[in-house]
Amino acid sequence: MSSIRKVATILKGMETSDGAGVKLRRYIGTRELMAHDPFLMLDAFYSDDPDSYLAGFPNHPHRGFETVTYLIQGKMEHNDSRGNRGLLEPGGAQFMRAGSGIIHSEMPRQENGLMWGYQLWVNLPAAQKMTEPHYQDLQAKDIPVYEHKAYTAKILSGNLGGVRGGARDFYPIDYFDLQFKAGQSAEIPVAADKAAFVIVVSGSGEIAGQKVVRGDLLILGDGDIIPFIAGDDFRVIVVAGKPIAEPIARYGPFVMNTAQEIEQAFMDYQAGKFSKAS
Repeated sequence: MSSIRKVATILKGMETSDGAGVKLRRYIGTRELMAHDPFLMLDAFYSDDPDSYLAGFPNHPHRGFETVTYLIQGKMEHNDSRGNRGLLEPGGAQFMRAGSGIIHSEMPRQENGLMWGYQLWVNLPAAQKMTEPHYQDLQAKDIPVYEHKAYTAKILSGNLGGVRGGARDFYPIDYFDLQFKAGQSAEIPVAADKAAFVIVVSGSGEIAGQKVVRGDLLILGDGDIIPFIAGDDFRVIVVAGKPIAEPIARYGPFVMNTAQEIEQAFMDYQAGKFSKAS
């Protein structure tokens, strides 16, 4: 028998900055909520002021986790120490496994207009933290779409309505962008063994009986169904993944299982081991 996931808490996020001064709203990765296993951080960026985003995120290292960047509006270029390069355009997403170590940059490729998107950090199990880094760009046309009578879903990762998401060979998460039709209701299935959250991208509506508006992030409790009732322009992102339930040691751009592994990450980075393998 199915059970409805209740809302455990609603977060409004905390204003902060990262990279070379890009203004963000951080929901996961704050004193209010350090993590929601397997999710380590969620940032939202939304600005039409070039001064708040043009400096971007110059070269910086990562080890031990994955990033998912979803760009609603704007253009962002990725370069990394493994020789990868890609340009994300509106509606595109990038999945990147930092694994054993990578140095990358994410820089806006626009001088004006709206920059709007989300970046999620996804933890990796100990057995996968030192795997080979890799990444995948998904342009808007590459993201599968599922049409339901109540909504249209862009499926970046996972499976909804028998449609499989575009991401391959990354930690298995559900990542759905749902645009609802006004006044419609629907129930989105999410496996009971997954931790889940929902962020309201635009408009207003109800989620599991709670009235919500743009910018709200809902941490959900146990269950296997999330009920939605749409108001006007109701758009949400649903994310879910199985908890890893391992110790977390994190410092800046490195996420491992022990303090010793964090120290080793710094030594390896300083020794140039995050650069392209010969």
